[in-house]
Amino acid sequence: MQGMIRRNDHADLERALDTQAGVVLLGPRQVGKTTLAQDIADARDAVYLDMERPGDRHVLAEADLYLDEQVGRLVVIDEVQLMPGLFSALRGQIDRRRRAGHRTGQFLLLGSASDALLRQSAESLAGRVSYHELTPFVLDEVGQGAQQTLWLRGGFPDGFLAPSDRDSLRWREDFIRTYLERDIPSFGLRIPAETLRRFWTMLAHEQGGVLNAARIAAGLGVSGQSVARYLDLLVDLMLVRRLPPWHANAGKRLVKSPKVFIRDAGLTHALLGLGTVEALLGHPVVGGSWEGFCIENLIAAAPRGTQASFYRSAAGAEIDLILRLPDQQLWAIEIKRTTRPKVTRGFHIAANDLGVAARLLVYAGDREVPGEGGVRALPLADAMARLRAAVTS
Repeated sequence: MQGMIRRNDHADLERALDTQAGVVLLGPRQVGKTTLAQDIADARDAVYLDMERPGDRHVLAEADLYLDEQVGRLVVIDEVQLMPGLFSALRGQIDRRRRAGHRTGQFLLLGSASDALLRQSAESLAGRVSYHELTPFVLDEVGQGAQQTLWLRGGFPDGFLAPSDRDSLRWREDFIRTYLERDIPSFGLRIPAETLRRFWTMLAHEQGGVLNAARIAAGLGVSGQSVARYLDLLVDLMLVRRLPPWHANAGKRLVKSPKVFIRDAGLTHALLGLGTVEALLGHPVVGGSWEGFCIENLIAAAPRGTQASFYRSAAGAEIDLILRLPDQQLWAIEIKRTTRPKVTRGFHIAANDLGVAARLLVYAGDREVPGEGGVRALPLADAMARLRAAVTS
């Protein structure tokens, strides 16, 4: 079933391989990187190696000897961060192949996102590869009719496609446990699993809130530096989004702390034990969960290179999401889980301050309607379609 859902990134990766020697595909574990890579490899002359398999690691013990025999083929290397010594060999391979006329489609490298992976590859492969992020499923991949299921279960393929809500919740709970007990330690990070679970759960309770590191530190009984380290880790693993505040208006008193979201709504709900729509709708996190769900989908639909932030002033002017598109246009987006297409006066004040090009309200209605002050109220799927159109315009 997973293979039947065509990923939006599929065509982008194909184009990148047709123009670049190598492509690095990053994303959390179980997000579907391997399935996507195998779909691409099936249409090419390719070889697939998984660095979690001892036999494949042994094949690359003498990397140059093996890779010299694969010239002209696409080499897919999964979990590449487990063999950091490969990056210097890959740099040499790419450079030699370029000189020999093999300039594109040589390597597809998959990695569970981590700061270590990015740092190693950036140093060794700068200018030689392009980087792409694979997120969990987003709405325009699964269809608007599946919006409620996607919001409740999240977009990790095995959780979204589970036979029932109960099976999905069980998968997500196991995913969280495995990440804490096996995957994070595999990166060489020594953080007690129970402490990190408590931290992750605290973030779920405050989904979409402005970060108060001191309060979290007091609740965990750790230092502020430890809280910063835990947050950096979950951001690096692409499990948490740290949405920065807008900071360009020097004359305004603006909130300076980031807002923090668990990026996959299904993981938020699993951390809180919310396994049904009814349980979610009756929980205080419902508003923050909906906001985070919409933000992740909107950012995924935005043009490559878009910068995301939020705006909040001491006077109460606020915008949930500001997108600075690559052409420097600003889109101001308000997100409300309501059927009433109306924004606050503070939204208009902030939008006027910033001189935005577009004012959108993403709401729970099912049709696009004009609002006051140039606002367009529209469903999430329609807002995503507008952003997709901006990619190609």
